[in-house]
Amino acid sequence: MKDLSYGNEGKLILKFAIPMLLGNVFQQMYNIVDSVVVGKYIGKAALAAVGTSGPIIFLLVSFIIGVTMGFTVVVSQFFGAKQIDNVKKAINTLYIFMFFTSIVVSAGGIMLSGYIFRLINLDPAIVPDAMLFLNIFLTGLIFLFGYNGTSAILRGLGDSKTPLYFLIGSVGLNIILDLIFVPVLHWGVAGVAYATVISEAVAFISQIIYLNRYHKVVKFSFRNLNFDYEIFKKSIKIGLPTGFQQTFVAAGMVALYWIVNKFGVDANAAYSAAGRIDSFAAMPAMSFAVALSTFVGQNMGANRPDRVKAGLRATLIMTSVFSVAISLVTVFFGKLLMRMFTDDQVVIEMGGDYLRIIGSFYILFSVMFVINGVLRGAGDTLVPMFISLFSLWIIRIPVAWFLAKDPAIGVHGIWWSIPVGWFSGVILYYVYYRMGYWKKKAVVKYKPADETVS
Repeated sequence: MKDLSYGNEGKLILKFAIPMLLGNVFQQMYNIVDSVVVGKYIGKAALAAVGTSGPIIFLLVSFIIGVTMGFTVVVSQFFGAKQIDNVKKAINTLYIFMFFTSIVVSAGGIMLSGYIFRLINLDPAIVPDAMLFLNIFLTGLIFLFGYNGTSAILRGLGDSKTPLYFLIGSVGLNIILDLIFVPVLHWGVAGVAYATVISEAVAFISQIIYLNRYHKVVKFSFRNLNFDYEIFKKSIKIGLPTGFQQTFVAAGMVALYWIVNKFGVDANAAYSAAGRIDSFAAMPAMSFAVALSTFVGQNMGANRPDRVKAGLRATLIMTSVFSVAISLVTVFFGKLLMRMFTDDQVVIEMGGDYLRIIGSFYILFSVMFVINGVLRGAGDTLVPMFISLFSLWIIRIPVAWFLAKDPAIGVHGIWWSIPVGWFSGVILYYVYYRMGYWKKKAVVKYKPADETVS
């Protein structure tokens, strides 16, 4: 555990963010390996099937992931205020919430999967593989929720290293299983799905065993779990807008696939493969934003809002450096990166164009995410939800639909709509941050407690 309410702001955020960044890099590595194995050993239709399943999975789990962020903010603020009993109550409440919601989402997703794929006009030839992958993945959702929930708790306590260690093991196992189940056993897309579920299960179970033995605060026991309604209400108040925001984002991704699917399997495969690289490129901004959110949460809980501005400034500088470097790679080597996934020249050209356009504007994405990290860490999530809704559904999706209708622009119109949406988000987030309402949103007010962290 790490107290982030004292010390150099930039150094603290950097040291906290790097393990998360490495973890996210490993996470995206095995997503990329999944796509490489599918694209190289099964074909572009299977690549499109697995790629299309990604946004559907995100749509199904995004709301719960967003609500979990509310628990993370509450944990970090209680920890900053040294209210350790409340930290433990929040952890127990989160575990109970995650257990029941994972069952509901799994069952609902399996029942609705066929309908969802038909709704987005997925090529009928791709639907069987897409449904197979999605349904197998959903059977292991409880392990995904459990692992990510536990990792979120640890990050709220200032520990970003422990989740990294278990993620590295999970990634390594997933890659090994991919290479056994697909090229050797010829299980097709089912093999990729089984590899993912098994690796997530091993990561969660081993994580719980380790924490029960060695951690001072995070313990998991079915017999000792207690649901605290008051803490649940505080967490939901913060997490509910974030959950809706995540859902809007996920639905927007599905809507973009609906537009992309009008251009055929090649466009779908290109978007799916390039999207894997795009997700990889977004990792620094997302990792630093989460680190900043925890930093803000602890400092608001410790009654140190004066440190937030310095933390934001340092984070913007660090993420800008990463963004520029990544932009140079994706713009100039996009087509080379696409060759990892497929040998189909049409898919490579389409994906390369996507990376050239999107990659030029990663700095906008970074600024947008980092400012949102400040607001979320302070517990201010309602207005950011509306900003996200506006930039995605009022700007990005209509622009994509309108430009894609023009034969002279075609699928490139979808690519251009993404940075247009980012730009609108940056403007709105910055204006709201400057208004300063987030300073009044802290869940707890600091007061000396008898119980301290040992």
